[in-house]
Amino acid sequence: MKILVTGSRGQLARSLAEGAAGRPEMDVVLAGRPGLDLLDPASVRATILAAKPDVVVSAAAYTAVDAAEDEPEAAFAVNAAGAAAVAAGAAEAGAAIVQLSTDYVFAGDQPGERVETDPPDPRNVYGMSKLAGERAVADVNPRHAILRTAWVYSPFGQNFTTTMLGLAAGRDKVRVVADQWGNPTAASDLAEGVLRVASALAAGDPAASGTFHLAGHGSTNWAGFAREIFAQSSRLGGPSAEVEEVVSQDFPTRAYRPRNSRLSCAKFETTFGWRAPDWRDSCRAVVARMVAKEAPGPTR
Repeated sequence: MKILVTGSRGQLARSLAEGAAGRPEMDVVLAGRPGLDLLDPASVRATILAAKPDVVVSAAAYTAVDAAEDEPEAAFAVNAAGAAAVAAGAAEAGAAIVQLSTDYVFAGDQPGERVETDPPDPRNVYGMSKLAGERAVADVNPRHAILRTAWVYSPFGQNFTTTMLGLAAGRDKVRVVADQWGNPTAASDLAEGVLRVASALAAGDPAASGTFHLAGHGSTNWAGFAREIFAQSSRLGGPSAEVEEVVSQDFPTRAYRPRNSRLSCAKFETTFGWRAPDWRDSCRAVVARMVAKEAPGPTR
C-alpha cells in the first residue's frame, strides 16, 4: 500500500514515516513545497498523479490560529481550497483520502465531550477554514475519512511540549491557562490511528469512510498538561518549572480558543478496534525522548 502524505515537514508526516518504518507492507511518501503547494492546484494534481498512491493523507495546513484572524483569505486558500485540490487529485488517481481536521470546529462552550454528530460551530477563522475543508473533501472524494484531532505534540517541531521544556530551561515558573480543556494527542499516536484508517480505506471497508474523532485518551487543561510534562522531565533529570494557573483573560489572543474542546473517540474505537493510549503514558514517552536527546553523551 502506497500512502502519499502532504506536509512533509510537519509533526504528523514525520511520525507517519516513523510509524510505517516497521511495516514493510506500507510505503509512505512525503510531499511538500515546492513540489506540492496547496496554493497551486496544478502542482497538487501533478504530484498525486505521478505518485499513484492508494491513499492520500492530507496533513498540510495553515495552522497559525491567531494570524488567521488577520488573513482569512490565506487560511481558506490553504485549508479549504487546498484541501479540495488534494481530495480532487486523490479521486482522479483512484485513491482514498484521509483529511486531518481539528477540535476547533466546535465552539467549546458546552460541557462534556463532543461527538461527531454534534453540529460544528467554529468561533475563529482557523476553525471555520478547517470546517470548510472538511465539507469540500467530502464533496469531492466519496472515499474519505475526516479525522478531527486536538492538542498535537511531539519531540520535534513547535508544539506545547517543546515550548514548555524550552521555557523551563530558562525560568523557575511559567504561567499557563487552566480554563481550556482538551485531549493532548501525541503525534505518534495520531499516526498510528491514521495508518489504521488508511489500511481500512485501501481495503475498501465502507465503514472507514466518514467523520471520526481521534485524540489522546483522557483530558486535562493546559496547566495540567504542563505539570505532567515537567513531572516527567524532572524524573529524568530534564528541565522543570513551577506552573502558575491563570485564566484565558490573562493571556488575550487574537483568536478565540474553545474552553472545552474535549472529543469523544468512541466511534473511532468501535470502527477501527483501536484506542489511543492514555495521554499521560504518551507524554511520558515523548518527554523521555526529548530529554534523552538533550542529555550529554558519554565522556571518554
